[in-house]
Amino acid sequence: MSHMLLILEPAGQRSTRTEAEGREVYARMQRFGESLQTRGKLLAAESLASQSTAARVQTRGGQAQVVDGPFAEAKEMIGGFFLLDCASMAEAVAIAHECPAAEWATVEVRALGPCYDDSRG
Repeated sequence: MSHMLLILEPAGQRSTRTEAEGREVYARMQRFGESLQTRGKLLAAESLASQSTAARVQTRGGQAQVVDGPFAEAKEMIGGFFLLDCASMAEAVAIAHECPAAEWATVEVRALGPCYDDSRG
C-alpha cells in the first residue's frame, strides 16, 4: 500500500537559514531518502521550491483564475514529499518518526486512495 509523507514547513522558514544550514538540512533529507531506498520503501521523493515561485489555479463558473505566489495567507507550505511502499499506516507513521524534517516541520502521513468516500462499503 502506498503512503505519502508530506513535509509541511512554516512559510518563510527557509529564508531564516544560512546557506550552510540549508545545505545541511537538504543533505540530511537526502540521506533519509537514501536509507528508505536501501530498505526498499521509497517509490519517489522530491523537494519543492519555495512558494514564491508557485501559482494556484482555480476554475469557477467557467472562469479561470491564477494567483501567483507567495501566498500571504499561507502559514505553511509543502516543502517536499516521500512516496512510500508500506504494509500499513502504522509502518508509514513509524517511518515518519525517523524523518529529519519532523524536527523543524510537520510530517503529514496520508494513504493514497480515491477522491471519493469509499468507506460506506
